[in-house]
Amino acid sequence: MRDSHPASQPGQCPVHKDKPGEGRLQHAPADHPPVAKAKIGILLSNLGTPDGTDYWSIRRYLSEFLSDKRVIDYPWWKWQPILQLIILTKRPFSKGKDYDLIWNKEKNESPLMTITRDQTVKVAQRMQEAMGDGVMVDFCMRYGNPSTESKVREMVAAGCEKILFFPLYPHYAGATSATANDQFFRALMKEKWQPAVRTVPAYFDQPAYIDALAGSVERAWAAMPVKPDVLVTSYHGMPRRYLLEGDPYHCQCQKTTRLLRERLGWDKDKIHTTFQSVFGNEVWLQPYTVEHVAELAKKGVKRIAVVAPAFSADCIETLEEIQGEIREAFEHAGGEEFTYIPCLNDEEAHIDALCAVIDQNLRGWVA
Repeated sequence: MRDSHPASQPGQCPVHKDKPGEGRLQHAPADHPPVAKAKIGILLSNLGTPDGTDYWSIRRYLSEFLSDKRVIDYPWWKWQPILQLIILTKRPFSKGKDYDLIWNKEKNESPLMTITRDQTVKVAQRMQEAMGDGVMVDFCMRYGNPSTESKVREMVAAGCEKILFFPLYPHYAGATSATANDQFFRALMKEKWQPAVRTVPAYFDQPAYIDALAGSVERAWAAMPVKPDVLVTSYHGMPRRYLLEGDPYHCQCQKTTRLLRERLGWDKDKIHTTFQSVFGNEVWLQPYTVEHVAELAKKGVKRIAVVAPAFSADCIETLEEIQGEIREAFEHAGGEEFTYIPCLNDEEAHIDALCAVIDQNLRGWVA
């Protein structure tokens, strides 16, 4: 049982405190387990990361990721033999090299892990200033560690009677937000006493998020003596079939670009929307970033900047794919100056935006 009943209120269960954060019910037997003080949990969730850059770490991570039916929805009997016998015998070698290029050697972890932890620390500081010890803030990963299940278990054990689950994806997609929520609910299925829960919806059009995004572009523009001709907003791609089946991701990406352009006060031809990270043989959302930047260069565009609004933290898709493959495509086609504008990461304007979204979704739970 959890201490959700202050002893000062008539008709409720008084609690004797044994030590900070714990207690025992007044009428409970002597061997009753300690009672944790009731809290609200805020659990941030990001995609995930391998534990290392070696073959087996990469293979385990890719196997979990690419076995998710939300990500690859082909029939199991058709997909798993291809995945396990072909893709996972070769791809871990190349992906391991890619991860090694961006790996945080000092902390021996991926940049996504480092940045997500830094974001969590800053959000926790803000929340604790507002709510004291009545809130617990942590993060988990959909794939790899720390797992969603382990963090839900920790929050429940710590006395979280309510949990706000926050997938760190500005835009909703079945392969990101939905699968994160799926994993969260699977974790809840294992709890004897489930907390009350809420999931945070997409925040792609929230003013604080658009302001933070625009601010990052404005700072990059101000730092360049010669301004880029075009800003490319590169979003993670998905099969076009998912859009036709009802996934709103494509429309939300388009709206973010429009809101960003309006906030910056730019003309329509100054910002282009593209999609990256194409996988497999299906037609994906277009235009493809890698092809589009090459076409711009061939048309005489010499300077471009690229920003990735769909990513809340820099990761392999931004630090390696955009900075590597996409940059090379532009330069090889005749482009001269390529600028990557980092993700919002843990900058203060982004933390402001995340906390604004959290505040909206805590309404009714806290004053």
